[in-house]
Amino acid sequence: MSLVSRHLEAQGITTIVVGSARDIVEECGVARMLFVDFPLGNPCGKPSDRDMQQSIVSLALDVAATAIAPRTTVQAPVRWGTDDWRAAYMRVDDSNIAALRASGEKRRAAQAADSGKS
Repeated sequence: MSLVSRHLEAQGITTIVVGSARDIVEECGVARMLFVDFPLGNPCGKPSDRDMQQSIVSLALDVAATAIAPRTTVQAPVRWGTDDWRAAYMRVDDSNIAALRASGEKRRAAQAADSGKS
């Protein structure tokens, strides 16, 4: 997304990247970033939390409209709830490896079934 943003900006189209990987996005040199300290893949908030999602999108539009300096990063004043997600995020150990393996096998089977429908 960062490279797409840079290309669009070069064409005169205002962009803002809403993301959680601050170091990566800033290194790419995007014009505007709204940093949301959430688990990767959830930059606009928790699934089904419309109020949180609308708040983040509204803030992103405000940043797009008001940022005057290049490479502006604004940290969103929102929290995922508790910081418990940090300890468990992407953790693989003896306590969850069997469940993760089963989940992956189920997902691959569903993908294989879907690809056979075409």
